[in-house]
Amino acid sequence: MKKSSQINRLDWGFALFIGLILVQDLFICMKVYWDQSFTMLELVLCLAGVFAYLIGFCVPAGISVVCIFIFMVSYFVWIATVAPINLLTISSLVWIPANTAVASFIRTKFIRSKRMMERLDALKDVNPQIDLYTELENKASFASTLVKQSSLANRYAKQYSFSMALFQIEFRPLVLESLGSEGYGQLLLNISQTIQQQIRYEDYKFSIGDGQFVILCPMTDQDHFYRVTDRIKQAITAIPLVDKKGQTLTLIVRAGAMSFNQADLAKYQQVDDVIAMLVRRTETDLVGEYI
Repeated sequence: MKKSSQINRLDWGFALFIGLILVQDLFICMKVYWDQSFTMLELVLCLAGVFAYLIGFCVPAGISVVCIFIFMVSYFVWIATVAPINLLTISSLVWIPANTAVASFIRTKFIRSKRMMERLDALKDVNPQIDLYTELENKASFASTLVKQSSLANRYAKQYSFSMALFQIEFRPLVLESLGSEGYGQLLLNISQTIQQQIRYEDYKFSIGDGQFVILCPMTDQDHFYRVTDRIKQAITAIPLVDKKGQTLTLIVRAGAMSFNQADLAKYQQVDDVIAMLVRRTETDLVGEYI
C-alpha cells in the first residue's frame, strides 16, 4: 500500500510538471502569434524558467525554498521599478517559482522512493516474511526458526524440545485449476485460520510452497502432538470447497510429523533436508489414505 501511494504521488508530480510546461509553451506561442515577435525579455524569462527547473532538480528542497523566496522578493522589486507590466511579466512571478517547486517535489519523491525500496530489499533479505493475507510465514522464516529452535533444543536437551508436522495438499495442480487463483487464495486463508484454531499462539505455522504447510510446536509432548496432527489434518480436509462450476470438491491432505532428534542436529541446519524428512513421513500417511 505504501509503495502504491509513493507511485501515485510521483504520477501526480509528473502530471503537474508536464502541465506547467504545456501552459508555459501555450503562453509563449500566443505571445508570438499576437505580436509576431520574440523579444530579449521574453527569451530571458524563458531561460529563467528552464534554470528554475535545474535548481529544483539539482539542489536540496531547503535551498530550493530559499531560492524561491529570493527570486520572488527580487522580482517584486523589479516589477515595481523598471519592468513592463504585461501578462508575461505578471505570470512569470507564478510559473518560474512553480517550476522550481514542482521539480524539487519530484526529486524529493524520487530520492525517498529509492531509499524506501533499498530498505525494503534489505529487510527482505534479512527478516523472514509473513504473508499479510494468510498470516503464514514463508520458507525463509521456517529455516530461520528451525535453526533457532534446534539450537535451543540441543543446548537444553533435558528441558527443551519441539515437534514439527507437514501437511501437503494432494493433487494441488488439479485443485488450483478447479478453484482458480481467487478460490485457491481463499483456500490458503481458510487453511491458515484452521491451523491457527488447532495450535497455540506460541506455535509457528508456515507455507513453504507447492501446497505444503508446516507447523512447529515447542515443548509439546510427542504423543499429544501426533493427536494434534491428526486433528489438524481432519479439520483441513473438512474445509468446504466449491469449484468454479459450483460443484463440491473433496480436499485430500497428507500429513507427516516428527520430533527433534539430537542425533540429526546437522540436518536441521539445512531446511531442505528437514522438509525432505517430513515429506518421507507423509508417504506412510499416503498409503493409509488410499487403503
